[in-house]
Amino acid sequence: MALVITLSATSSEESTSSLRGTSRFLAQEKARSALSCKKYPKVCQVNGSAGPDCCINKCVDLSKDRFNCGKCGKKCGYSKICCDGKCVNPMTNNKHCGKCGNNCNKGSSCLYGMCSYA
Repeated sequence: MALVITLSATSSEESTSSLRGTSRFLAQEKARSALSCKKYPKVCQVNGSAGPDCCINKCVDLSKDRFNCGKCGKKCGYSKICCDGKCVNPMTNNKHCGKCGNNCNKGSSCLYGMCSYA
């Protein structure tokens, strides 16, 4: 005995537009690219954007972004992070030990990302 189940679904997202032959992803990409920070810099000021600054047509935070640290295009090297617009090594930096803004107490040092390790 065989059981045959036929499902029929219609999508309400289907639209009859001039984007025939274009994938849904590409259609959305065209709609998103209309607002760029190069053309409209205030787009980056909106809540939920990646950051308040515009670099190479992308919203970024120059104080935290590893690929735009302090200024557009300034990349932090391997094992470094961007803290307050400067590339630092969190394994040895006393002002940013282990993470941004983690200051070691006076008299202690940062080693392996921990204050007063030994």
